[in-house]
Amino acid sequence: MKTKLRLGIIGAGAVVREIYQYLFFRSQYSPILDVVAVADPNDEYRQWFGDLAGIPQERRFPDYESLLKAVELDAVQVNTPDHLHCAPTVAALEAGLDVVVPKPTAATVKDTHQMVETARRTSRFLGIDFHKREDPRIKEAEARYQSGRYGSLQVAVFYMLDKLFVADPNYSPRFFASPNFAEKNTPASFLTVHMADALMKIVNLVPLRVRATGYSQKLPTLRPIPVVGYDLVDTEILFSNGAQAHIITGWALPNSAWSVTVQSSRLICSEGLIDLGLDTPGLREIHPDGVCEVNPLFRNFEKDQSVTGYGISSPGRFYQQILALRNKTLSDEARTAALSPMALGFYTTLVLEGAERSLGQGKPMAAGVTLGESVDLMQLLEHELGAGAAKTYGLE
Repeated sequence: MKTKLRLGIIGAGAVVREIYQYLFFRSQYSPILDVVAVADPNDEYRQWFGDLAGIPQERRFPDYESLLKAVELDAVQVNTPDHLHCAPTVAALEAGLDVVVPKPTAATVKDTHQMVETARRTSRFLGIDFHKREDPRIKEAEARYQSGRYGSLQVAVFYMLDKLFVADPNYSPRFFASPNFAEKNTPASFLTVHMADALMKIVNLVPLRVRATGYSQKLPTLRPIPVVGYDLVDTEILFSNGAQAHIITGWALPNSAWSVTVQSSRLICSEGLIDLGLDTPGLREIHPDGVCEVNPLFRNFEKDQSVTGYGISSPGRFYQQILALRNKTLSDEARTAALSPMALGFYTTLVLEGAERSLGQGKPMAAGVTLGESVDLMQLLEHELGAGAAKTYGLE
């Protein structure tokens, strides 16, 4: 029986620095992970992670193809940019490996569909780390809502707002590796996926239409490097039961805010409402650096130098399932549940692509404001995946 997974890391950028290094080397899941290889085209990141993990130079690769060909593995974690998730994931699955991917599954439903179908055909495990699903407040809201306690969802409002330095290439040190991060990403791709996925996990509803409004007023004024991109996006979602949601996300909050991310939500239902006080995770400090909200639920640095929290347990549980699958002890029920469209983030990618298309088809409404077109998600699916795709994914 296997006790460790031989793990390869594809991509060693900011998400590894901020989250996954603690999972690999300082968590309760570290004993089942043997990180044996890394691939990243960026020499600095590849060498940083290789040194951290003690990986020999001959197992540090500039591309994932070389890694998959040269090293015997059980699993890989794909930490590439969202639009590059598909190719290495499919290649690893085809090679008989199990795969963990940070949210979202991919940037398009076509890529997501290919990843899902490959996992099903190869009978390998694919886990998508939407870590907010493991937030105990989200899990409790899910259990209570799906018990019928609140009746049917009617309207929901979720917001998730980052400090400006997250997207500002003028800030030093840069929060993310790429100086053009906010040009290649939008608040929809980076933040809306979190909140839309959390909402759909709670209410278990399928999205039918999406319309987004984008605001580009702060980022273009940055100096000396202006950014062509959205400060804020309001994504409206119509669900299969007629409920509507506004997912409001952005990254132009003043850096004086009390937290890197200010967030919360309210769900109004036919028999009551749910307030999720995500702004107050448990600890607020007053310090010479300023007033700061600390979220120990997400990532908690323990006195013994280990790291806990749902940001660690979410991907960690995938590795436990992979180990169980490798040892032939993962139940059929768990395996089936892991392959459902909701679990694999298919509907979340559908909302994401719908929002991006809405903005792309939108028209200027006022200075710096783009009013997006309404996007029919059934038509989007049929166009991208062919006739019958909407029915296959439960949109009819």
